[in-house]
Amino acid sequence: MDQVSLRAEPRTEFGSRIGRRLRRTGAVPAVLYGRGVEAVSVAVDRRELYAALHTEAGTNALINLAVTGTKKPFLTVAREIQRHPVRGEIAHVDFISISLDEEIHAEVALEFVGLPIGVKRDAGIVETIRNSVNISALPLDIPGHITFDISHLEVNMGVKVSELPVLKGVRYLDEPELDLVQVIIPRITIEAVPVEVVPEEGAEGVEGAEGAAGAAGAVPATEAAKGTKPTKTTKETD
Repeated sequence: MDQVSLRAEPRTEFGSRIGRRLRRTGAVPAVLYGRGVEAVSVAVDRRELYAALHTEAGTNALINLAVTGTKKPFLTVAREIQRHPVRGEIAHVDFISISLDEEIHAEVALEFVGLPIGVKRDAGIVETIRNSVNISALPLDIPGHITFDISHLEVNMGVKVSELPVLKGVRYLDEPELDLVQVIIPRITIEAVPVEVVPEEGAEGVEGAEGAAGAAGAVPATEAAKGTKPTKTTKETD
């Protein structure tokens, strides 16, 4: 892995107000600490930092940080990168001093290539679960990314950490059974559409007619009352 150079200026003023002022001038507040160095607050140029972190190695780039006033640069990696929530610009970064002879932890991007069988034949889709993995390796052995061919995958098949390629000097730190990508059949959701029932023309009239017929055939209440009234017997008198 190639190394990049970056200049840094020591900082003697601190606080959120100072940080905002630095950012307005095109600088990014940072801190340097780690192997063989006491923690020191520094500031770096935003454009130079952007260039350093956008090589093939990405955020795992090996950065020779030259701090003004020190005899030689520090070999570092950038960690704890904080960004502005809206603009996405780097707001703060930690530079960790490292040694080429000691393993460090890194998060490496995954690159899945190839069109799976399950997509071509069965109209499946590729679902990416994780786009990076955690590894441990010597600084010079850290890959820029890890490529994996998924063209053999059928529907309901996937790739786990244990299936990733063996890379010289690289140890995977994630669980071997952790799913990374899979081919699935997309779910189709069918929403029920409410149907408005419209009564047929004349249906109410027929129903009303039936009601009227029933009413006509009924015995009037007065007649019913008369019909149920007991017959009065007149007793003849002598």
